[in-house]
Amino acid sequence: MDRKPWIEQIEEIVGPDHILTSDMDRILYGYDASLAKGKADAVVLPGDTDEVSRVMALAHRERIPVIARGSGTNLSGGTVPARGGVVIHLSRMNRILEIDLPNRTATVEPGVITLDLQNRLLRDGFVYAPDPASQKVSTLGGNLGENSGGPHCLKYGVTTNHVLGAEVVLSDGTVMWTGGKTHDSAGYDLTGLLVGSEGTLGVVTCMILRILRAPEAVKTMLAVYDSIEDAGNTVSAVIAEGIVPATLEMMDRVVMQAVEASVQAGYPLDAAAVLIIELDGMVDGMERQAQKIQAICRRHHVREIRTARDDAERAKLWAGRKGAFGAITRLKPSYMVGDGTVPRTRLPGVLKRVLETGEKYGLLIGNVFHAGDGNLHPLILFDERVEGELERVKAASSEILKICAEAGGTISGEHGIGLEKLEEMHFVFSEGDLAVMRQVKKAFDPKGLLNPGKVVP
Repeated sequence: MDRKPWIEQIEEIVGPDHILTSDMDRILYGYDASLAKGKADAVVLPGDTDEVSRVMALAHRERIPVIARGSGTNLSGGTVPARGGVVIHLSRMNRILEIDLPNRTATVEPGVITLDLQNRLLRDGFVYAPDPASQKVSTLGGNLGENSGGPHCLKYGVTTNHVLGAEVVLSDGTVMWTGGKTHDSAGYDLTGLLVGSEGTLGVVTCMILRILRAPEAVKTMLAVYDSIEDAGNTVSAVIAEGIVPATLEMMDRVVMQAVEASVQAGYPLDAAAVLIIELDGMVDGMERQAQKIQAICRRHHVREIRTARDDAERAKLWAGRKGAFGAITRLKPSYMVGDGTVPRTRLPGVLKRVLETGEKYGLLIGNVFHAGDGNLHPLILFDERVEGELERVKAASSEILKICAEAGGTISGEHGIGLEKLEEMHFVFSEGDLAVMRQVKKAFDPKGLLNPGKVVP
């Protein structure tokens, strides 16, 4: 492809300092946190919606694929330029445009780092609830594209529950708004359609987010178990009791050992599993609720229950959980992370089958996940320099997702489909289902230029 003519036109739109075309830059923006890799023809860093619109209009005329990108922390190949084209990197569009406390909204650009917004809101006593483990670096635009969750999604829901409206640039450069500050909008729920679409329907350039009052009190507990089954049964029992904690997170021994070597969070190395259980809300009644949970834990053979005495101890427990994916590379240089979701009552049985799958393929699997909503994250550890190991990893990953689907679950809770799970879409959708999805894609993107080859096989 002769790239020079249209590259010069893009330079006129964004300026020569904001387009990258060297081999090194194109390689660096050709991968994300998955195992997939690609190579763009150019990387563009627009500064506002108008520049995004003009670049998109040019790409539409020239039939150039467009891939929107944030920090690249996504885990399923969603921002990999599988068919070349232009990567629109939105890091320059990183302003918090408005915090409207009376209407409980924040209006932001897509390049805002998730934790930056959360820290800014805390100054006013408010929170933005979705908290993916990557929040220190992931962007809100990426969170929208993947419909990200996080530990607190059990009580507060995932990204789609907190996006009220969005400005989006369509494939031909048209700019439109969906939703708004009101909680009910007439017509089709196009905002809901955009969230989780992984950039295949449009490029979001502004978002109106729901914000909440920060909780009056927080209580964090660590429950230690000698059996993964007992920990899993505790999760189902807590929810069945009508208690909805802010978080119910689980880690197994493999992950705890890696985390302790990395951050010394205080996890017991001889335990089979731990649950991080967090309550938040009003001070009144919190201790009674904590006592109920502790009683449930004891009925399911908990070895020990620790309660964080202050913010420092709480932060230490969470540092271990949120640093788990990074710490696990102490055990093997690479990992592939699954993202299946199952009914809570099926957790113990599914976890057993996940570990059996690891044994079947001769692979070490560590588990760290959002147990409260049944969202599993099995980390399949490997060394891609070992001949044939990557192929076994991919086979094991697919088998685990099939186990989740057969248990009445699905193949993704928050990491998206991207490139990695295209074939696995057949585990949960019929050909008729997929045909309807293709029609939706075609309605928004008739030329098939927006993040092509992703989400729908």
